[in-house]
Amino acid sequence: MTAAEPTLSASPARTAGELLAVVPDRVWLALVVLAIGLVLAFLVGVINRRLLIRAGVPEAIEGTTFERTAREFDTSTVRIVAKLSTYFIVAVTVLVAFTVAEVRYVDLFWSDVAAFVPRLFVAVLVLIVGVVLGDKAELLVAERLRGIKLPEVGVLPTLVKYSVVYVAALIALGQVGVQTLALVVLLAAYSFAVVLLTALATKDLLAAGAAGVFLLLRQPYGIGDEVRVAGQRGIVQEVDLFVTHVETDDGEHVLPNHAVFRDGIVLIRE
Repeated sequence: MTAAEPTLSASPARTAGELLAVVPDRVWLALVVLAIGLVLAFLVGVINRRLLIRAGVPEAIEGTTFERTAREFDTSTVRIVAKLSTYFIVAVTVLVAFTVAEVRYVDLFWSDVAAFVPRLFVAVLVLIVGVVLGDKAELLVAERLRGIKLPEVGVLPTLVKYSVVYVAALIALGQVGVQTLALVVLLAAYSFAVVLLTALATKDLLAAGAAGVFLLLRQPYGIGDEVRVAGQRGIVQEVDLFVTHVETDDGEHVLPNHAVFRDGIVLIRE
């Protein structure tokens, strides 16, 4: 019994050694590739996040709808983009590891998957950037048009936003293999719809601008003049390209220039 004890204790070690010897070298190499790829993916995510922060991206997109939505889920746009780059490296690493390990059937779809994964990454990235840029463009246009007191102006920021998002969506769809002809037809139809809706929504704005150019060039009245308009008598406070501000006894009237041009304004001289 005593002589048999070394044989029994050495059996598990010998069995483990035999199992390790059975594992092909390509599998060990695939595990090494996978480990290196995971570390590289983590480092790429961290570096991208720091680069985006140093580039001032969080401050640039502050207040956008996408950023506010991301904050509600306890994340941010910068974190999403950084994680997206991490997941891309992980996906490529897994595919390379499978190829190195010579996993069966991987070669049948490796070429298609290897070509599709980068396009999918670019498509998602373009879509995220397009949504963020659309939100930012909406804020900038709304800020620029804040002083124009016409209801038609309110549709322009939204129109600009969805135009940017739509173009980004078309580019993203093109990356994942949607037919180019279909994208061109959709873009032409969308452009026509945008022009038509813009013309319908801003016809009064365009008319006010045209009338404003005439009034600013001819200057039939100016700031400080007493006028009568729309049955009210008041003092002109401001004249710009689109509207005329008239202060009366009951408050300040903001009149579109095309209404002043069409209905007329009486200049009072005493």
